[in-house]
Amino acid sequence: MSTEHTPDEAAAARRPLVQLTEVSKFYGNVKALEGVSLEVHAGEITCVLGDNGAGKSTLIKIIAGLHQHDAGTFTIEGERTRLASPRAALDRGIATVYQDLAVVPLMPVWRNFFLGSEPTRGRGPFRRLDVAAMRETTRTELLRMGIDLRDVDQPIGTLSGGERQCVAIARAVYFGAKVLVLDEPTAALGVKQSGMVLKYVAAARDAGLGVVLITHNPHHAYLVGDHFVLLKRGAMAGSHAKAEIALEELTRQMAGGSELEQLSHELSRAVGPKGA
Repeated sequence: MSTEHTPDEAAAARRPLVQLTEVSKFYGNVKALEGVSLEVHAGEITCVLGDNGAGKSTLIKIIAGLHQHDAGTFTIEGERTRLASPRAALDRGIATVYQDLAVVPLMPVWRNFFLGSEPTRGRGPFRRLDVAAMRETTRTELLRMGIDLRDVDQPIGTLSGGERQCVAIARAVYFGAKVLVLDEPTAALGVKQSGMVLKYVAAARDAGLGVVLITHNPHHAYLVGDHFVLLKRGAMAGSHAKAEIALEELTRQMAGGSELEQLSHELSRAVGPKGA
């Protein structure tokens, strides 16, 4: 049986899952985002880096369907779109995991895993939640991602921040996400927990998802990223494939580059004899 692909199939395989081209967002006279472009491919991680106020949150909201762009084009699998709501984004396979995870701390892990999408059994007045299936599915899907929880009945609030992030990632994979947007998943975590989260971010990539990793940490980005988009004051400050840039240069650009060097020069002072 031939395994050759037709030109149309080959083009579809190369087509980005999500593509933003010269996208802008304005709030009155304020330019929150201007001329930003990025591509998200299956099995790759695109890292968006920038300091506070760089436009990362606005970019997330556009991809997640919370806000609509005012200029430029937004395409999903080659189709130009304008998402009307987060539900519309989910329906198109885009799942967003925010830094302040939307979980119910006192509910068990399995209940949070299925929150809002609970399977049921029975009919009519005998219809009830299929608790056994939810417990087993949660345990199985977490294991598939390499997450071995001792007890899926424990309240999710008892898990570490890194573990809760990992549960959210596994949930997105299970519910069929094609694109996973992660909002600063390691921002409030220590070194060990950050490493755990990055491991599962890589697992989502290896499962064939296109991942958008929003971060202000170039070291974390460089560990897992395939492509880097740098934002500064709502505009593009750079776009690089990993093979094109070293960690040191990425860190320099992220830190402000020439501006930081100028600041260092201004803050430096000559050391002279005491009392001179």
